[in-house]
Amino acid sequence: MSEENNKAISTTISMSDAPGSQLPRYTRLHRNLIWIPLLAALIPLAIMAAINYRQDANAYRAESHFVISRILSNTKRSLQFAIEERRAVLSLVARTNSRSELSSETRLMSILRDLRESFGDFVDLGLIASDGNQAYYSGPYQLKGVNYSDQPWFHEVALRGTYVSDVFMGYRHLPHFVVAVAINSGEDDFYILRATIDTELLMRQIYSLDLGAETDAFVVNSRGILQTASAFYGEVLDTVDFTIPPHVREREIIDEQPQPTGGSVAMGFAYVEGTPFILVAATRLEPFFQHWFYQRSDVIWFLLLSAVGILAVVWYRSRNIIARLREADAQRAKIFHNVEYTNKMATLGRLAAGVAHEINNPLAIINEKAGLLQDMAQHAEQFPQREKILKIVDAITNSVDRCSRVTRRLLGFGRRMDAVRERIDLRGLINDVLEFQKTEAAHRSIKIDVECEETVPQIQSDRGQLQQVFLNLVGNSYGAVADGGWIRISIKQLSPSEVAVSVTDNGHGIPASDLNHVFEPFFSTKGQAGTGLGLSITRDIVEKLGGIIEVTSEVGKGTTFTVNLPIEKVD
Repeated sequence: MSEENNKAISTTISMSDAPGSQLPRYTRLHRNLIWIPLLAALIPLAIMAAINYRQDANAYRAESHFVISRILSNTKRSLQFAIEERRAVLSLVARTNSRSELSSETRLMSILRDLRESFGDFVDLGLIASDGNQAYYSGPYQLKGVNYSDQPWFHEVALRGTYVSDVFMGYRHLPHFVVAVAINSGEDDFYILRATIDTELLMRQIYSLDLGAETDAFVVNSRGILQTASAFYGEVLDTVDFTIPPHVREREIIDEQPQPTGGSVAMGFAYVEGTPFILVAATRLEPFFQHWFYQRSDVIWFLLLSAVGILAVVWYRSRNIIARLREADAQRAKIFHNVEYTNKMATLGRLAAGVAHEINNPLAIINEKAGLLQDMAQHAEQFPQREKILKIVDAITNSVDRCSRVTRRLLGFGRRMDAVRERIDLRGLINDVLEFQKTEAAHRSIKIDVECEETVPQIQSDRGQLQQVFLNLVGNSYGAVADGGWIRISIKQLSPSEVAVSVTDNGHGIPASDLNHVFEPFFSTKGQAGTGLGLSITRDIVEKLGGIIEVTSEVGKGTTFTVNLPIEKVD
């Protein structure tokens, strides 16, 4: 393979193309494949549900306003008629009876009794002179002689001729209101016929309405003081916490106002003409969502089931697409790193052959010269320092043999790429592999133990590729252990057809999150120091030889790689 091809392959197999380095990209792509179709499908459904909710909200609001308007119009007329009726009756009594007749307590009591029988809500009746003194009184309280000249209502009735008061407590200490009419009895003289009306009159108009739990109707005055009890805002004479709109004749005012406790209330106001009373009707809008939920449960369930169904389909399809993409990327990476491995082994073979050739020639010359020197020392009768020279020659010969063994192992390690099976003694093969790195072990004080059962048979496999496997595993163990650590290699027979070789170290270990990725192409825990191809190539070689490789590890305690190999050739 040419140098240009080597560069092209190295450029093609970049880290950005590696499946192990693309895990964030797969996650991001998976997320996009889920969310984009999901949003594209659900947004129209959500818009449809929102439009439906909006339409129902407007319909519910219009219905609430209609209910309020109906309560105001009906109750206002009945309330205005009831008050006007009592004012007209009181005016009729004042005009059909002279002052002298009304000045008789017997007559006044008779009139009060008739009014009670006819209407039921008259409490008392009094005749008040122009000086504000109540001269005659008929009723349950001791109010004869009470002077009202300092009361605002006294001056108003004197000025206007009629008067309807707010609800107040007064001397009776019970909520009531007053209806009064003034009658002129001379040029500068007048008298007032004043009747106290029970607030039951107002309450009857409210109680006659068929109101639900979320609707309220009550009467207030212009200062926001309750004239009747309210289900929402309190008892009679409490002050409400909302704004009273200005008086607009013959028009109902409907508004929505927030509540202090949260939510909002639709409120309607209607002024009762000729009185200080303002009729208020209110309904809470909070129950609308419950109303919409129950009335539109089919829409909601359709939306939810559609979302779940779309999510399930999108998730399944996106997961399937990502799985296929990862499989394709893994196959591509596998092809590329196989090419890289082939290139590496071819380069290593050429390098081994060149090194062996360049070393073996000088070694042969050294060996011949050492043999010649040995012959001269042995056969010459007067050879000086013969014994010392022979010892030196033996040392030279032993060193030449050692170098020869190294070159032979190097040639055996890189001589072939295709599996060529032969009978192999695993213990000897492991010892050959350890010879390559014994200097580093000695320098770092790393203890290496090889344990082999006596009954382990020879296996039929490829020597060069097994050397590559165990050289890689032992090299990883060297990188994992600290100085003074240990590496233990165990060889044992698992079954009549299988042997296992375990490489165990007491290094830093591999995190559990990385164990599932250690055999992936380009996955490395060594940062920039590693290519991520070693264990991937190792696994491929083991599988090509018919075996399997497994790993167990615990952070801080060490790692064990176990290679299971068949004893006989497996086709």
